[in-house]
Amino acid sequence: MADAATPTPAPATSDNSFGRVFGVLFSPKPTFESIVRRPTWIVPVILGCIFFIAIVAIFTQRGGWASFFEKQDANSSRMQSMSREDRERTMDAQVKFAPTFGYVEGVIIPPIAAVVVAAVLMLVFNLSGATRVDFKTSLGIVSYAWVPWLVHAILSILILFLKDASTVDLQNIVASNPGAFLSDDAAKWLVSLLGSIDIFAIWTLALLAIGYSATNPKKLSFGKAFILVTLPWIFFIAIKVGLTAAFS
Repeated sequence: MADAATPTPAPATSDNSFGRVFGVLFSPKPTFESIVRRPTWIVPVILGCIFFIAIVAIFTQRGGWASFFEKQDANSSRMQSMSREDRERTMDAQVKFAPTFGYVEGVIIPPIAAVVVAAVLMLVFNLSGATRVDFKTSLGIVSYAWVPWLVHAILSILILFLKDASTVDLQNIVASNPGAFLSDDAAKWLVSLLGSIDIFAIWTLALLAIGYSATNPKKLSFGKAFILVTLPWIFFIAIKVGLTAAFS
């Protein structure tokens, strides 16, 4: 009887940053509880930079930029109004400098995006009164909640090796959203809208909700946290789609 009454111990979680990368995928709740107790963020952000740069490097090595810009320029009224010689010179410049811009983006986008999103969600949760979270904790939650995009990056790298790079849509390598299945002449605002409804984005939102709910589990449920992280995401999508519709 005594053995039957003994509570089952909670699964051990690692404070090791690399262990947390796997933890958020396979046991997110205890992992985020660990992150809230001792926030870290550097490892997932650095991995994000490495994978970003790796995708750019592989796409470049496999000669994908020419096809990428041909498709982009075919839908550009400015490019179509140029003479043939000017279009060729412009495309040559695009293909030449695209890898450099890609590498620079790979270095700056993951950390800047993590800081901005962490700051926004910290304000959302603090102002809503749902919980009190400091910036370091918010940054830790956001950084590890984006781990599914590392899975996305690994799949992207595999696809780039398995397929001809000229047939790959760099903006939709994995085709994990409805926008990937639209035709090339579909309205850009619709591509932007459906492209935002991504399996990996929804996975990330769920992890964010688990992470922020761990900051105050007695008061903040997963459902309420999910709503609070989804509202800024919807607002961002609305702005992005609106701007796309206005300038396309």
